[in-house]
Amino acid sequence: MSDRPLVALFVTCLVDQLAPATGQAACRLLEAAGCDVEFPSAQTCCGQPAFNSGFPGDARRLARHFADVFESCETIVAPSGSCTAMVRAYYPSLFEGPERARFEAIAAKTYELTEFLVDVRSQPDLGARVHRPVSYHASCHLLRELGVRDAPRRLLDTAGVDLVELADAERCCGFGGTFSVMHPEIGVPMADEKLDQAVTAGAGCLVACDTGCLAHLAGRARARGLDLEVTHVADVIAAGLA
Repeated sequence: MSDRPLVALFVTCLVDQLAPATGQAACRLLEAAGCDVEFPSAQTCCGQPAFNSGFPGDARRLARHFADVFESCETIVAPSGSCTAMVRAYYPSLFEGPERARFEAIAAKTYELTEFLVDVRSQPDLGARVHRPVSYHASCHLLRELGVRDAPRRLLDTAGVDLVELADAERCCGFGGTFSVMHPEIGVPMADEKLDQAVTAGAGCLVACDTGCLAHLAGRARARGLDLEVTHVADVIAAGLA
C-alpha cells in the first residue's frame, strides 16, 4: 500500500439519510490516517435489505451497480460493518463463474472503517484526544461476519476514551435490518435490554460501528426518555481531532 492511498468512501444509505455527519467524520478519520478520500456520487444501496428479505434478484442488480461504481477504486471503506459484510461475505455467493470472480476481487478490497484504520493502515492513533466515558456495543455483522472485535476498542482507547464495559457488549441489539421491522415484538425488547445495560454502566454515551444498530437504539432511547447519547465510534473520535 502506498504512503498516501486513495480510498473510496462507501457512505451507505443509512449514514446518507440519517447520519450524514458520520460520513464526514469517517472522511476526517481517513484523512488523519494519511489517506486521500474520493466519494463516487453514483453509489446507492448495497442491496442487503433485498437480500435479507428474500429477493436475490434485486440484490444482484444492486450488487452489479455497486461493482460498476466501485470496481476501479483502489480501496473501498464503509463506516458500517453490516454493509461491508454484505459486500465481502455475500456478494460472491450471489454469482457464479467469471462474475463471481469479479465480486471476489471487489470483496477483497472492501473494509469496514475501524478495521481499515487499525488492521490495514496500522494507525490506531490518529491524533484524536477524547477524554470522556463511553460504552461500546459490538454490532453483530462487524463481529460475527467480519471477525472485527478489537479495532473499534483500540481506536477509542488510543484516543483516550474511558471505555465502560456493558454487561453483555456482544449480544445483538435486535435491529437485524428488516428483522426489527418485521418482528418488533422481538427487536424492541432486545434494544431495551441493551439500553438498560448502557444506563446501568453509567457512561452516558453508547457507541457502535453500525448506523442501523444506532438508529434502532437511539429510537428506543428517545421513546423511553432516556438521558443517553447514542452515536457512531467515528463521531466520537473525529470530535477529538484538532
